[in-house]
Amino acid sequence: MPDAFWQPPSILLAVDLVILTLRSSKLHVLLVERGIEPYKGEHALPGGFLNNVDEGILAAAQRELREEANLDASQLHLEQLGAYGDPGRDPRGRIVSVAYLAIAPGLPEPEAGADAAGASWKPVEEIDSGRLELAFDHRWILADGIERARTKLERSSLATAFCNEPFTIAELQQVYEAVWGVELDPRNFYRKVQGVPGFIIPVGAERRTTKGRPARLFRRGQQTVLHPPLSRPNPLTTSEAN
Repeated sequence: MPDAFWQPPSILLAVDLVILTLRSSKLHVLLVERGIEPYKGEHALPGGFLNNVDEGILAAAQRELREEANLDASQLHLEQLGAYGDPGRDPRGRIVSVAYLAIAPGLPEPEAGADAAGASWKPVEEIDSGRLELAFDHRWILADGIERARTKLERSSLATAFCNEPFTIAELQQVYEAVWGVELDPRNFYRKVQGVPGFIIPVGAERRTTKGRPARLFRRGQQTVLHPPLSRPNPLTTSEAN
């Protein structure tokens, strides 16, 4: 029989955003400098609490994108990453966060939200190397977001979400190299990309990027699942795509 005096635990719900883009051919994440306690002055992922009981979780993520980064969710790739609810993750109490992964090309300089002292793009390698620490459990959330992106690049067309259209195959290769953290052989990469039907589609134009031959331009195709997949090389054993 249910306990008539049982009360549900008091849990607050929040959203956090892993916003990734390429800047100078390197993978960057948007971080805010916290302007309030806890962790005042430290870097964190952008995010916040749901406004009220009527606001949906996805709606809260879309709102935070507008408020924290001035980004329109309809103009970028946005997917739910996971839920994070360890009891000690936030000193303010029992707070569960639903994290979202957002990806878009050529994102502008951010503007800090109301409770942030600043906002900026930071190279992911600074967090990976430990040179930059993050508040709460945000380092682990970021790690999950990066691994999600790395895995999806193998079997989906997610890489095109990092590219402004039209793009060259060399620019698409820069995405794979930045996200995977490896160097790829251009000829092998060109062959593999062209061997996936419907992944990218030529637009019938060219762009001169070097003193050599002009590069063909492409746009993303209709195929969202790559077959055959583009396997991720092991950075410990090779610096090229096999």
